[in-house]
Amino acid sequence: MAKKDEPTQKLIADNRKARFNYFIEDKIEAGLVLTGSEVKSLREGRCNIGEAYAAEDKGELYLINAHIPQYAPANRLNHEPLRKRKILLKKREMAKLMGMIDRAGYTLVPLKLYFNDRGIVKMELGLGKGKRAPDKRDTIRQREWGREQGRLIRQRG
Repeated sequence: MAKKDEPTQKLIADNRKARFNYFIEDKIEAGLVLTGSEVKSLREGRCNIGEAYAAEDKGELYLINAHIPQYAPANRLNHEPLRKRKILLKKREMAKLMGMIDRAGYTLVPLKLYFNDRGIVKMELGLGKGKRAPDKRDTIRQREWGREQGRLIRQRG
């Protein structure tokens, strides 16, 4: 049960692959500019952000390659499933992120898409640096060792 102070979230999509492919150093919550049919499609829990990323275009941040399928009852008023969607951030936050991307070679990766407690679609963006193959092997090794530890603890009782 959620506490009064604790915000509730209804998860729509989770990008687990991002945590495997990137070292996530900072997280930030952002809003999205969506059409009505996109929101209705998201309420059905249909979305894929596995291949999505955020990029700058003419001073604005956009979510690119996020797949929100069409909402069938919307008929001819439907949206394009892979269209660019504007990310809503404060100017200071956007300037900080743009500087990190330009100077240090970071990438903005969507980690989660969810409805907040007011029913508004929010996205958690991660500022990540790409992992190389040896780093990914270390991640796999640590994950398997954690599973093995759990098995050993359960066997010993």
